[in-house]
Amino acid sequence: MKGETERRPILVAGAHRTGTTWVGKMLAASGEAAYISEPLNVWHRPGVLRIPIEHWYTYICPQNEARFLAALGETLRLHYHPWAELKSLRSRKDALRMGRDWSIFWKGWLLRQRPLFKDPFAIFSAPWFADRLGFQVVITVRHPAAFVSSLKRLNWSFEFADLLNQPLLMQDWLEPFRDEMETMLQTPNDLIGQAGLLWRMVYQVVGSLRTRYPQFQIVRHEDLSTDPIKGFAALYDCLGLEFTPQAGQVVLKSSSSENPQEISKKAVHNYRVDSQANLNNWKRRLSPQEIARIRALTEEAADQFYPDLGWE
Repeated sequence: MKGETERRPILVAGAHRTGTTWVGKMLAASGEAAYISEPLNVWHRPGVLRIPIEHWYTYICPQNEARFLAALGETLRLHYHPWAELKSLRSRKDALRMGRDWSIFWKGWLLRQRPLFKDPFAIFSAPWFADRLGFQVVITVRHPAAFVSSLKRLNWSFEFADLLNQPLLMQDWLEPFRDEMETMLQTPNDLIGQAGLLWRMVYQVVGSLRTRYPQFQIVRHEDLSTDPIKGFAALYDCLGLEFTPQAGQVVLKSSSSENPQEISKKAVHNYRVDSQANLNNWKRRLSPQEIARIRALTEEAADQFYPDLGWE
């Protein structure tokens, strides 16, 4: 298996706040993969991807690939764009980020590492990444109540116009949700409703992808949190990566009970947390009424992935 997959790139996708950063970082822990963060983020750095991205959850498919193919191909070949990045620098933080990204690209090219795109916003485009660019795909799932509670805690809303303004995405996947999305546009402060609808849309699509692409690796955040070593060892094996002692130690440190029970709001992309304690944080963040509403919004899709986990 390793011989067949050792040079294939890897995409880690799923709704944001479902553990894509943790999974991506852990898969890069053996040193075989170059971790590239969110090229399809609308705020991505131009050194990483030289073209702008206009929408959250941008959809790429054969009908519109011409705009993206060359630039993503350069990122895939670990071709960094220092001049474009230099022109965009506005702060010391930007400069430090440039140094980090350039070194990742350079090291990845020098050591012939497999590119690993960690990008939740590529979830609807996962079939294109697999079919057109040969990516192996890992999709993260997180209990809908945990997902919604994370967004509520951070006060992160979602603008459904980003989806409605993508005709191909609507045509191929999301047209059945048009009325609900347009209704949500009228209630911009309804974070629970927004997050619940977004979760249901993403994972109804993922449910369809599971049938069409049985080779996609769909992993539940809860399973990885409960037994990180077993979960990541299995995922490494499926991807043709070597689960080295070094990788095992990184996984243990990332999920240790010595870590904080909750990630700080000041470091929302930090992935070191007490994974066992983090499993139940949503139960104290959400009221019984909120949990009941999330369940009503998402249960049909949630049953595909969580037939064994409750809501209490």
